Amino acid sequence: MADRNARLVALMQEADFSHKSLARAVVTAAARAGEDVTCDHTYVTRWLKGSIPRGNMPQFIADAIGAKLGRRLTIDDIGMGDAAVSAIQLDLGLDFADRPETTAKTVTDLWRADLAEAEPLVRAQPDSAAWNTATLRWLVAPPDAALTRTGGQAIGAVDVEMVRSTADAFSTLDGKFGGGHARRALIQYLHTDVRPMLDGQYSDAVGKQLHSAVAEALLLAGWMSYDSGLHGIAQRYFIQALRMTQTAGDRLLGGSVLSAMSHQATFMGRYQDAVALARAAYMGPAASLGPTMAAQFRAMEARGLARLGDERGCDLALAEAERKLSQRTADSDPPYIAYFDEVELAAEIGHCFRDLGRSVEAAQRGGVSIFGDGLNNRSDFFATMVQAEAYLNQGEIARGFEIAVAALSLGEGLKSARCVQYVRDLQGRVTDQMRRAAEFRGFAEQARAFRLWQRAEAA
Repeated sequence: MADRNARLVALMQEADFSHKSLARAVVTAAARAGEDVTCDHTYVTRWLKGSIPRGNMPQFIADAIGAKLGRRLTIDDIGMGDAAVSAIQLDLGLDFADRPETTAKTVTDLWRADLAEAEPLVRAQPDSAAWNTATLRWLVAPPDAALTRTGGQAIGAVDVEMVRSTADAFSTLDGKFGGGHARRALIQYLHTDVRPMLDGQYSDAVGKQLHSAVAEALLLAGWMSYDSGLHGIAQRYFIQALRMTQTAGDRLLGGSVLSAMSHQATFMGRYQDAVALARAAYMGPAASLGPTMAAQFRAMEARGLARLGDERGCDLALAEAERKLSQRTADSDPPYIAYFDEVELAAEIGHCFRDLGRSVEAAQRGGVSIFGDGLNNRSDFFATMVQAEAYLNQGEIARGFEIAVAALSLGEGLKSARCVQYVRDLQGRVTDQMRRAAEFRGFAEQARAFRLWQRAEAA
């Protein structure tokens, strides 16, 4: 028999519940949620001995006790947090919920399942239908009602700033060392520190700020999961981030989430989805869209179009991106998009021209896409690897292999499944004729010393 559930015992004593009265309260709580459940005192006895009920029953127990105590309780509070993992549904996180409260519960369950390494969910493949449904609902959904909450810990502007600052710190680590470096630590922070904030006490204004900050953190969790090759959980974080931007009334941030979805879709070979997502990102914020964000969204559209072989459409999207970016000012866009500048756009252009087979232009336009600041190692790796491929495709193999070695050096400290895939892509572009060249033999000897090359060969 499992260990005694000490948390449930203590809460029952505090609420003055007997076994029978708690059972009745649970049935009532379930009925309020629209479910008909069977529960009597023998169920309660099993819970107290450590048994974890399936389905929504743990939340009904928490709701029943919370109603008696006059405060909101979670399934972690009643000692049943593992229930969300043992009873996990494979579609968890793919839905764009009707209510903010449902979204808060969903992200809590996602964080818990992620930390428990729930394999069917964490390593699932993206669902195109979920992208499309979430996008449509975000585009047409009416604003949520006021977010004022009572009960729980008091949340103020300083708490919101802590969430933003902590997410910024993780973002810096992500860019420098890759998503695999601190992804789990970010999820642990969200589950331990941010989850109680969502259940806290706050005004409508603070609630909107909090949900916007959590949406940014979820967006980062999605990016780090995507970079780690965990595409199913990444998609779920992106969808829930999009839903939280709806709660916050932050259409601009919602556009950024859709742009991230587009980026992932391109990487996964879902090119039509990628183009549709990027166009929705551009359309959604409407007149509030600033030039930097518009440029970034058009660049994502161009990436998908290039993969589809739509040369004219790609050129038009890139021209619009360049035009929009030239209009940026110091205060024209939110701070979180400030990273997207001429260097970033040059990298996107390099990717597009490489994919269109325009290798000379890829080398020319992508040649200024290196930061070289030691803080954007992954971005520099990607841009440098694209340069290497561009020169190889032109037949300048000595130069291409020289640049590839530079890229591998940049990637030495990166924990990134995407970086490994870029190396595998380069390996696939090396023809038999190139392999017979002396330049390749020298390159291969150097390359084998780098971790990303080793991981690519082992994959």
